[in-house]
Amino acid sequence: MKCPACFNDLTEMQVGSLAVDVCQGGCGGIWFDAFELQRADEEQEVAGERLLNIERDERIQVDPNRKRDCPRCSGVKLKRHFFSPQRRVEVDECPNCGGYWLDAGELAQIRLEKSQTTQKVKSSPTSISSDVIRYLYRLQAESRAGER
Repeated sequence: MKCPACFNDLTEMQVGSLAVDVCQGGCGGIWFDAFELQRADEEQEVAGERLLNIERDERIQVDPNRKRDCPRCSGVKLKRHFFSPQRRVEVDECPNCGGYWLDAGELAQIRLEKSQTTQKVKSSPTSISSDVIRYLYRLQAESRAGER
């Protein structure tokens, strides 16, 4: 497969139970087939740390505005969009096969955003437990039954 950003050959890299394609010695980007990106970021998938340090050639300049071809699907262009509601990291996704292309550094940004979001949720005093939600639902249901 060819790198959609710099056109070098992609190299398969085994990361735990996943086999992803990386632009080793090129732009340092990573191709994840459908659902692999989510699996690489699971907490038990510690081997994903290797993906943060892909060898790259600093002389290669990638044009972030150029439309990129999917390395899997012939003739299909990748769609650029924000990875999460926080709108901090843009990724390229294939509308046909569901694969993701991450430029160098984007995986680290996604992980940082995920850890910050997790920390906010854990430290948030306004989070409501499932018991409170069930209690409020029961109150609402009883109130509606009394109105009939």
